[in-house]
Amino acid sequence: MDRLRNPDGGCVWDLEQTFETIAPYTLEEAYEVVDAITRGNLEDLRDELGDLLLQVVYHARMAEEVGAFGFDDVVTTICDKMIRRHPNVFGRETVESAEAQTEAWEALKADERGASGAGTLDGVPVALPALVRGSKLSSRAARVGFEWPDTAAVRRKLDEEVAELDEAIVAGDPDAMADEMGDTLFTLINLCRHLKLDPERCLREANSKFETRFRRMEELVRSEKGDWAGYDIEALELLWQKAKQADRTG
Repeated sequence: MDRLRNPDGGCVWDLEQTFETIAPYTLEEAYEVVDAITRGNLEDLRDELGDLLLQVVYHARMAEEVGAFGFDDVVTTICDKMIRRHPNVFGRETVESAEAQTEAWEALKADERGASGAGTLDGVPVALPALVRGSKLSSRAARVGFEWPDTAAVRRKLDEEVAELDEAIVAGDPDAMADEMGDTLFTLINLCRHLKLDPERCLREANSKFETRFRRMEELVRSEKGDWAGYDIEALELLWQKAKQADRTG
C-alpha cells in the first residue's frame, strides 16, 4: 500500500482515493465476505477476507498520511478493546454461558459510552442496513427499560401498525403509507428481537427461497410453453405451487 500511495511512481488511481471514495468498496467487501460464508465456500472466504483486510490497510495508510494513526495503532486498539471487554479471560471474572457473556459485553460497552458522555443510541452507524440498525436501536432502548413486557405485546402492536397502514392505503396518501410501512417494519424488527431471530438473516433467507422457487418456475415455463405471455396469474400461481412442492420432495 505504501508503494501504491507513493506520489513518486505510485498508482494514479490509488493516489486519488480518499476515505469517502474507498468507503463504498469497504462495505461491498464486507458483504462479499458474508456471501462467501452463506454459500459455505471457504476458498472464496479466504479471498474475500483478504480483500476486506486490504480495505483496513487502505484506510490506515490514508490516516497515517495525515498524521492520525497507522495500521499498528489499529491493531493495538482492537487488542486493548478485546482484553478490556473479556475480563473473564484476561481478568478474574467468570461467566457461565455464551448468553451471559453477551450481556456482560453489552454492559461493558454501555459503561464505555456512559464514561464518554454518549447517549444510549449514540454510536449506531447510520450507514448500517436499515434492518440491522433498527435492531440495534431497539436493543439499546430495551436495555434502559424502554421495552414491551412480552412477545404478545409486540404482536398486538404489529396488528395495530398494520391496521394503521391499511387506513393509509385506503386514504391513498403516499406519505402516510410510507410512514406507516416504516412503523410496521420497525415493529417486525422488535418482534424478531423478542423471538431471538435476526431480521436481516430472516429476510436474506426469504430472498434466497424466493429466488430458488422463481428459477424453478422459469424452468417449468421453458419446459411447458417457453413463453411467459402464455400464462395468466392463475396459471403462474399453479407453477409457483409446483416450485414450492419441490422443497418438500427434493
